[in-house]
Amino acid sequence: MNTNQVTFREATIQDLDRIVYMLADDVLGNKRELYKQPLLESYIKAFQSINSDPNNELIVACYGKEIVGVQQITFTPYITYQGGWRATIEGVRTASSERGKGIGSMLIQWAIQRAKERGCHMVQLTTDKNRPEALHFYEKLGFNASHQGLKMHL
Repeated sequence: MNTNQVTFREATIQDLDRIVYMLADDVLGNKRELYKQPLLESYIKAFQSINSDPNNELIVACYGKEIVGVQQITFTPYITYQGGWRATIEGVRTASSERGKGIGSMLIQWAIQRAKERGCHMVQLTTDKNRPEALHFYEKLGFNASHQGLKMHL
């Protein structure tokens, strides 16, 4: 693969099947995602909500016509930092057949540039503690584990 030929665009509903497949094709993802045909209605509703919200972008990385990566970027205004905006990156996946080729780095760098375009003062993300290699990956890209994140599943 020539990574110079990887392009980025907003996802369409036609991309949803491939996106869900990539999210589920992962050690942790296969425990929380359910890829089956037809796709669950919840995935379709989530896509529609993301697609209709100007502060959410579902981005796919493409090599030719093949989707090889995905990420969601959410832009959020905060009262802190003098009313600044932040970009949160979530759901980053590279197709299992393409991992280790630099696509993940390209996705994150694309998201950082997009955050700058939107006037964000910060880009943030979380990674599962069961993914130490992901933490190392993000640190190599300039992120630093400056906060302890907490989550509660409902």
